[in-house]
Amino acid sequence: MNKTSFHELSLSHEMLQAIDEMGFTEASPIQAQAIPVLMQGQDVIGQAQTGTGKTAAFGIPLLEMLDPKVKATSALVMCPTRELAVQVAQEIKKLAKYKKGIAVLAVYGGEQIQKQINALKRPVHVIVGTPGRIMDHLDRRTINLSKIQMVVLDEADEMLNMGFREDMEAILQHAPDERQTVLFSATMPKPILEITKRFQTNPKLVKVTKQELTVSSIEQIYYDIPSSQKADVITQLVELHNLKLMLVFCNTKRKTDEVTEQFQQLGYKAEAIHGDLRQNQRNNVLARFKKGDVNMLVATDVAARGIDVENVDAVFNFDLPLDEENYVHRIGRTGRAGRSGKAFSFVSGRNDMAKIREIEDYSKVRIERHQLPSGKERIELAKIKLAARLKVLIEEGDMEQYDNMFATFKQEGLTLHQLAAALLKMHFAPMLQQSQNKSNSKSSSREERFGREERSGRGNRDSGGGKGKRGKHSGEADMIRLFLSVGKKDKVSKGDIVGAVSGLSNMSSSNIGVIDIYDKFSFVEVNGEFLNDVLSNVNGNKIKGRKVNVEIAKD
Repeated sequence: MNKTSFHELSLSHEMLQAIDEMGFTEASPIQAQAIPVLMQGQDVIGQAQTGTGKTAAFGIPLLEMLDPKVKATSALVMCPTRELAVQVAQEIKKLAKYKKGIAVLAVYGGEQIQKQINALKRPVHVIVGTPGRIMDHLDRRTINLSKIQMVVLDEADEMLNMGFREDMEAILQHAPDERQTVLFSATMPKPILEITKRFQTNPKLVKVTKQELTVSSIEQIYYDIPSSQKADVITQLVELHNLKLMLVFCNTKRKTDEVTEQFQQLGYKAEAIHGDLRQNQRNNVLARFKKGDVNMLVATDVAARGIDVENVDAVFNFDLPLDEENYVHRIGRTGRAGRSGKAFSFVSGRNDMAKIREIEDYSKVRIERHQLPSGKERIELAKIKLAARLKVLIEEGDMEQYDNMFATFKQEGLTLHQLAAALLKMHFAPMLQQSQNKSNSKSSSREERFGREERSGRGNRDSGGGKGKRGKHSGEADMIRLFLSVGKKDKVSKGDIVGAVSGLSNMSSSNIGVIDIYDKFSFVEVNGEFLNDVLSNVNGNKIKGRKVNVEIAKD
């Protein structure tokens, strides 16, 4: 693909100066396509996802058309979350650095509205905000859109998913008909097309294909392991790859808190970020993560919108995302600015394996299955790393004071060989002990399982056996099969069932097994450990707007 330089896009000297200072020389595919069209004043539909450079794709033309002498709001950008609104506002401010007199303000919920009202008393040329808070200001008449020249809907599909459609349409109706309307969305569902038809005039479609979205610098790997081993495996991978800054994704707020606590107990500087945090708490956590004071951020998909940190070494999918698009969003937060990155996913059961295949089909990439190194291999690798580190220390010199220390040990009767062996024991003993414990544990588990199977008669394939327990599925002993009173006629998909069952019961999707959907009803397997939680929380709630009855399936 031919590269386009920003100097080829007929931009002002001030804009080129800001772009050069930000370290950009070539436009991304979405920028190369969208900027010339927007500079001509046309409406645009941009199909692009996070990490493609879409903020600059609309931010540059937006700033180029502004006149700082006009003391009124000339551009409005709507975003689904406060984090994204803050990020977009910061990016636009950077682009506007050498355009004197242009004021940019982010407005969002979770921050005192009076603070924003005071800021709006001064002329603000660009407002970036969430639909709910923008509506609050319109109701209070603290935002005036009568002079608006451009409205941007950023991540429009996500705003729809969050229930902002009425607010989005009401805001668009407040703006003049002659405005330029720009819409960016990762997907184009029917409601998005209805908005474009109603509020845009002959829009030009610019699109980044899935292949272009795939970041070649990200190594994508998955491990097939039991759910209980995920935290332990992450600690191994952090050690093996010497990871410094990590994002861990979970599907529920409850899980983020549980996982964060796990890693804090393991000694990691881990923090959770989700919708229950107050805005000042979220800002504080993000600032500490960017500085490296927090090295592991555990987040939900929605809370992670707007997180823009360049040095993330790896992304961990502790839970596989329910939506294939969110996988692309997640892994796109590593491997930025030309750096390499790693994305690790965990598979626990058939349902997760099917999801991995769906993600591969969607993103047109191969996610490699890896085996974890054995304890012996980890120790060998640790030896190599230690030897390399020791060579560096020796080459650095300044060893005299440590030579003097050895003289003290020598007086105590220790030889150089004994001292070295003892230090190696201190370094490697925990790893050797852990490896031995795991080996014993596996052996014990096999013996216990073999004993149980012999006692129950399951060890003999010809022993016959009666009916399975009520509600059990023949596939896996720990799974309970449930009946749901919704089916194909209710337009329910497997994703809807997984989202409802895991979300309402605060259970990871990895605890959901086989799903069978029929015309008027469905069956879903869940881990028996969460049975009561699912029955009490899902029963009587709605899936796809339909109240659902849940009970243990009969034989």
